[in-house]
Amino acid sequence: MNINVYTELTPNPATMKFIVNKLLINGSADYATKESAEKSPFAKELYKFSFVNGVFFASNFVTITKTEGSEWDDVEPIMKEFVKGAVESELKIQLEEETEAANFEGSETEVKIQQILHDYVRPAVEQDGGAISYRSFNEGVVTVELRGSCSGCPSSTVTLKAGIENLLKRMVPEVTEVVSEAL
Repeated sequence: MNINVYTELTPNPATMKFIVNKLLINGSADYATKESAEKSPFAKELYKFSFVNGVFFASNFVTITKTEGSEWDDVEPIMKEFVKGAVESELKIQLEEETEAANFEGSETEVKIQQILHDYVRPAVEQDGGAISYRSFNEGVVTVELRGSCSGCPSSTVTLKAGIENLLKRMVPEVTEVVSEAL
């Protein structure tokens, strides 16, 4: 199979999506630090580049966060070539399968919240090179974690409050607020 790589800007100027024409991973995997990448040969290799400051995988893309002071114009062609080579040589994303499966737990309300996040929110967030994970539901407050390009993105607060919170409040009357662990 001939691997093609194309890039997309994300709402976060420090991150870029590198999309390939092949499924890389079922679910997602976040390697926000060089240390966390020890279990991922692919992420570990990416961190060898001095300008890589974050790596996130989901379905058919890898979102790369660059360091301050590096420019996408300089590093994008290098990253495209590296991602193409890594995918062609089937460099593993994870040594053991630890992907997030869609198995929802908790009360009826919690399961409903998780289903909505999975069906409606996750695809939209992935379009922007990020991921969202359900953390908890307590006294009307839903806690989520934003990863990939969403982590530290200037517009993620707007996404969280205007988008996700409004959707959940409409569909699950018990929800009063949505907060994020990683903003």
